[in-house]
Amino acid sequence: MSAIRVLLLMTGVLVLQSQGTSALRILGVFPLPGKSHFILGENLMKELARRGHSVDMVSHFPTKKPISNYRDISLLGSLPVAVNNISFQETRNFNGLSMAFFVRHTGTQVCELLGSTYFQDLMKTPKGTYDVIIVESFTAQCFLALGRHLDAPVVGLVASKLHDWLFDPFANPLNPSYMPSLFSSFTQRMNFWERLTNTLITNVIGLQINYYLREQVEQVEKYFNRRISSLNELYDDVSLLLVNEHFSINEIKPATPDVIDVGGLHVHDSDQRLTPELQKWLDDSQNGCVYFTFGSMIKIESLPLDKLKILYETFERIAPVRVLMKIANATNLPKGLPKNVMTSPWMPQVAVLKHKNVRAFITHGGLLGTQEALAHKVPMIGIPLFGDQHTNINSYANRKIAIALSVDTLSVESLTGAINAILKDPIYSKNIAHVSELFLARPMTALDTAVYWVEFTARHGTVLKSPATKLSWWQFHLLDVYGFILTCLLVLLYIVKKLATIMWRLCCNRNNAKPISKAKKNR
Repeated sequence: MSAIRVLLLMTGVLVLQSQGTSALRILGVFPLPGKSHFILGENLMKELARRGHSVDMVSHFPTKKPISNYRDISLLGSLPVAVNNISFQETRNFNGLSMAFFVRHTGTQVCELLGSTYFQDLMKTPKGTYDVIIVESFTAQCFLALGRHLDAPVVGLVASKLHDWLFDPFANPLNPSYMPSLFSSFTQRMNFWERLTNTLITNVIGLQINYYLREQVEQVEKYFNRRISSLNELYDDVSLLLVNEHFSINEIKPATPDVIDVGGLHVHDSDQRLTPELQKWLDDSQNGCVYFTFGSMIKIESLPLDKLKILYETFERIAPVRVLMKIANATNLPKGLPKNVMTSPWMPQVAVLKHKNVRAFITHGGLLGTQEALAHKVPMIGIPLFGDQHTNINSYANRKIAIALSVDTLSVESLTGAINAILKDPIYSKNIAHVSELFLARPMTALDTAVYWVEFTARHGTVLKSPATKLSWWQFHLLDVYGFILTCLLVLLYIVKKLATIMWRLCCNRNNAKPISKAKKNR
């Protein structure tokens, strides 16, 4: 295989770059400063580097240790501090945010990075330098314009299941009768009221997001000196989407060939290792261990005191089962931490979940962490706080591989009951083993699949795109065809009616003429 130079701008775009006559060049951009949006691209790029490709990573998260074939171009400090280790109260503020705030905060404001020296220098690169560009597709769609600007096909990387607002641009059918919205927690078997609610959610939120995304048209025109009528012109430059979903945990749905499921591409045999202290703690947890973390974002120790007391009493009740907690700053915990609890500011999560004595996972429901638990067959207790966490946990609860709890109604009884159910009821371990098998049973791993399609696009360009993307919405739904057929039918009915009227009049006139003729003969 020819050597591949990979330039990954972890602001949202990735591009493969050719060396010599046959090598490829890759550029990458992942503009959001959130760690969870970075992880998928990071895993993909590091794998490309391990395979001998040269990777340049422009991101808000430069590596701490040098990696062979992997070079960071740091954007650290170009945006406000990444959202990590926030307090519980801050998560309360996320709920109920308007779509205007959501799109502007995660998209329009991020697009202002195009004015930074990093991107201004990048946009001076000669056209044709890159063979493919990989862009994170969320709400910062302005970065898709790099494809046309640098004359390269674009691969989009979606960090969750396919967003409602990305179905139409890629001519994928989104049928709310059996396909739950990203923002709903319904199963694929909905009753009438659920289908009604799902239809309203799908259409209303999609319309709102697309409305506020229009603000980025001005930014594209400002930074790329390119006139566009709508963002749909940018979607035309996207050759395919890599989406972090899989039928085993998401929905069965039809998809065009340019939408590729790579759910769990970050889930693979990791080189993570347990520290000697963690190794001993888990090895000695003969009665089982519960792993508890709210990921890189939320500090458990910032929970209200009454919630922390619920945790303490619950963990005392389940002893001798042990609890391993990720706590950013243990000094902020109240006194009286149960003896069966161990805390650490950092956890090698994959290594922890792989340990045979880890029997349950208490989580906020982040997609990446729950996919790791699924891959390693660890049933979950979900306490979602905001965003897609509610949808994720409810989806797992419907499959009986998790138990969903509400942080607002959390009690010692509910948490203790959930942990005991996970530990003692074999249905959860049995179900998650089955779903895990489905999740991992693929011709290629998700990571291999992602690498394959990146290289495929670099070499072959845009060949998988549906021709339906060139149709207007009324052409796509055959409104013109049905309108023509209806018009023809109406015209035909009109003609038939006219002919029937004429024939009726002729018959009536003939019948009226006969009596008159007979009367004349009688005279």
